[in-house]
Parts: sequence; structure tokens; C-alpha cells
Amino acid sequence: MSGRYAGTGVLLRFALRRDRWALLWWILGGFLLYVVTAATVEGTYPTQADLDAAAAAVSGNPAFIAMAGPAYALDTIGGQTAWQTTAFGAIIAGLMSTFLINRHVRAGEEGGQSELIRANVTGRSAPGASALIETTAANLLLGVLVAAGLTAYGLPAAGSVCLGVAVTTTGWTFMGAAFVCAQLSQTTRGVWGMSGAVIGAAYLLRAIGDVGNATFSWLSPIGWGQRMRAYDDERWWPALIGIAAAAILVAIGHALFERRDFGAGLLAVKPGPADARWSSGTTGLAWRLHRPTVIGWGIAFVLTGLSYGSVGDDVDDLIGDASGDLTAALTGGGDQISLVDGFYSSAVIIIAIIAAAYGTSAALRSRGEETSGRLEPVLATAASRTRWLADHVGIALLGSALMVVVGGACTGLSLGLLTDDLDQVWRLGGAGLAAVPAIWVVVGVAVALVGVLPRLSALAWLMVGWGAVVLMFGALLDFPDWVNGISPFDHLALVPAQDYDWTSGLWLLAVTAVLLIVGFVGFRRRDLQT
Repeated sequence: MSGRYAGTGVLLRFALRRDRWALLWWILGGFLLYVVTAATVEGTYPTQADLDAAAAAVSGNPAFIAMAGPAYALDTIGGQTAWQTTAFGAIIAGLMSTFLINRHVRAGEEGGQSELIRANVTGRSAPGASALIETTAANLLLGVLVAAGLTAYGLPAAGSVCLGVAVTTTGWTFMGAAFVCAQLSQTTRGVWGMSGAVIGAAYLLRAIGDVGNATFSWLSPIGWGQRMRAYDDERWWPALIGIAAAAILVAIGHALFERRDFGAGLLAVKPGPADARWSSGTTGLAWRLHRPTVIGWGIAFVLTGLSYGSVGDDVDDLIGDASGDLTAALTGGGDQISLVDGFYSSAVIIIAIIAAAYGTSAALRSRGEETSGRLEPVLATAASRTRWLADHVGIALLGSALMVVVGGACTGLSLGLLTDDLDQVWRLGGAGLAAVPAIWVVVGVAVALVGVLPRLSALAWLMVGWGAVVLMFGALLDFPDWVNGISPFDHLALVPAQDYDWTSGLWLLAVTAVLLIVGFVGFRRRDLQT
């Protein structure tokens, strides 16, 4: 390539080498979502009667449809797999696309790497082009693996390919949206915020359209993928909408790129307040940096909790008669109320894992401040290293605890309004509080890595991912106990279905304390690394 795209191939090879592990985890995670869900569905609904009962329960419950999508061929293994995975697979593809575009377009400019690249023989548009090519290929590979994996599992080939095409084209659409956001915002966090809002709006529009006016679903990239109707007389033309939307968004992003200054965004950064008394100390500064993220995550937890609770006690209709083994596992041989408690106890654990993701992100913000060079001027004042790190870690710990309690309480509120039992607010809010020690262990791992192995601090995300893997797939894949035990969430009791385990809670808090001490001591003794 020459001219504006000179050096694109070199940058693409560099990006693939740099992102090889990130790509592996993103694509592997998306692939496992589909394949393991297929195996779970087959194990949960072993007979056609079970599938018929589950299909009837979903078709008559708007809450289920709003959460996962329209009911197509739910009396088949393939239809159930598509229903349970399409929306969430699209979200994974969207987040992966945002990560890659943001990393190579906006983060490169914000961190100064793109300026060094431009000093060599590279065209102005080469970084963006290489990022788009890499992201396009990553989504294509994910779709191919999904199609091949489900076909190899034994599901109909046409439906499996349809599902793979759906996740690929949806990922491409979100790639285009992220590319536009990267031109609008001047910061990586701004790009994440805008792109996350786009993904969230797509999910919300799809949910509204699926239970009401179908026009809204056709405004959502997630809705386009679901309207392909995998395993139910497949329709291929909605994929063309996703491809066209991606092409249009990329063209818009390129046009915006040509009209902005290097390193800047088209949306002006809001000027800071004239009086900075609330940001004069390290605590105020940390809160100012974290505040938008806390608000955004908080809203997400409120919506997540309300959506879980909106299922009500109809979960018994969905799985109560589907599998004797599953019912026994959730209820311990108890009655319907125990089954509902078991479902919502598991839902709170899922919310806790999401809260751990927030806590990890907040804790790693300290590393971002260090690598950006903004920490050195702060430490040039009277601020100490320990105090500065404590402010960021404190927000991560308290914020993650607040998130899971809010998520649990909102789940209880929604459930309580449907069942006329508002005591569920306290029960499920308390269940969220019971999960805090496990969340703090994950945050502690992030802090320890920042303090001792800062260049490997991103590995803290493996703890979040492993917690999700164990929760969703540990029992199905029959992991050994010690493998499950690596996840701190495996040591939690299913509150309120079970009594709180004080011994495990205290041990988790002790592990958290050790990890925090290691992180603080390491950070105080090591050199700053930018």
C-alpha cells in the first residue's frame, strides 16, 4: 500500500502479534458461550416433552423474551441454543470490537504511540485501516468457529452457519460504531462510554421491540441477528443489513477522521471547574476520575437487577419440570420456593462477577494513571504513594460492594413487585452483600499485580473470566474441586437459598488483606513504570 495507507501491512502484523493473547481469550470465550450452551440445553431438557414445556413457558412470558429475544423453534435444541446465545454473543462481539478499535485508534493517539508511528514511513490512515482489518478478521474467525463448533456438536449445519453469520455481522456493525466513537471522543474512556451506550441501546431497543412494537427491534444490530431465525427456516437477508450498516459507519468514521486534528476528538472536552477545592487532594482527584464510571456502572447494575427480577417466579415453569437433576441441584430436594430462591441466588452471583469486573477496572485505573505519566506530577507534591493508591483502591472496593448490593436489591425490588413480597429487596440485597468478600479477592489480585508485577496487571481479568467459567461451566464439564476453587465465587454459599458461610467469608477477607498488603508494599518500593 502507498500514500495514506502506507505501512498498513506492517502495523497489522504488529497489532496481531501484540493482541494475540487478547484475541485468543475474546474469541475462545465467545466460542465457548455457544458450544457449552448447546451442551447445557441438551442436558437440561433431555426429552421432547421438556423442550415443549420450556418453549411454552418462554412464549408466554414477556420478561423472558425481553431478556434473550424472540421465541423461534424453542422446542428444539438448536432453537434453544440460538435463543440463549444470540443477544449475549452479539454483546461479546461488540465489546471485542470496541476493545480492538479503541486500543489501536484512540489509545494509540492518547498514549503517544501513534505519533511515533507517524514519524516513520506510514500513511495517516494506516493505523485505523490496520485496526479495522484486524477487527473484521477477528469477528469473522469467531463466526466461523461458532458455525463449525455447533455443526460438529451435531446441530443442523444451516442453523449453525446462520448463527455464525449473525454474530459476525453484528460484531462488524459494532466495529463501525466504535470507529465513529473513536473520532468523536478524545479519550479512551470516552470511546468505551459511547460504544457501551451504543451496545446498551441496541439491547434495549431489541428488548422493547420484542415485547411491543417490532419496529424497534429492526433498529438494533442485535435484532438483525435474531431475525435471521437460526434453526427455524433461516433467513439470510438480515445479514446484509449488518454488512451495509458496518460499511456506512466505517465510511462515516473515515470522513470524521479526515476532519479532526491528530490526538483530538470532534467533541470538545468539557472544561474543568474554575474552583477545584474538591479535587485539591488525592481523594478528591481520585473521585473525580472515577465518578463517571461509577455512575455508568451503577445505572447498568440497576437495569440488570430489574431485568433479572422481572422474570418473577415463572422460572419454575421454565426449568421446574425440565430436569430432575437440575431441580434437585437448585432446591436440595425442596419445593418450588426453594427453586426460585436457587435461581435468584445464582443470579446474584452473576451480578457479583460483573461487580468484580467493575472493581478490577477501577483498581487498574491506578496503573493507567501511572503509564500515562499523570502520576509523576501528583507525587511531586506532598502526596504519598500509599495515600494515592489507597484512594483508588478504596473506590474500587467500596464501589464494587455498592454495585452488587444495588444489583441484588433491584432484583429483589422487581421480583417483589411482581410477587407482592417486598421483603425480597432485603433478602437479595443481603445476598449481594454476602458476595462482597469474593469480589474483594478479585480486586486484591489486581492491586497485587499493580504493585508487584505492573506490566502483567492485565492478567487480573483472568480472575473475572475464570469466575464466570466456573459458574457457568464448572458443573457441566465436571471440573475437579481444586480447579473450581481457584474462583473465589466458588466458595460462596447460595444466599438466600442457603445459609451464609461465615468461615468462607472470613477466609476470603483474610486473602484480600494479604493481597492488598502485597500490592501496597510492592508499589511503595518499586520504581514508577511508564
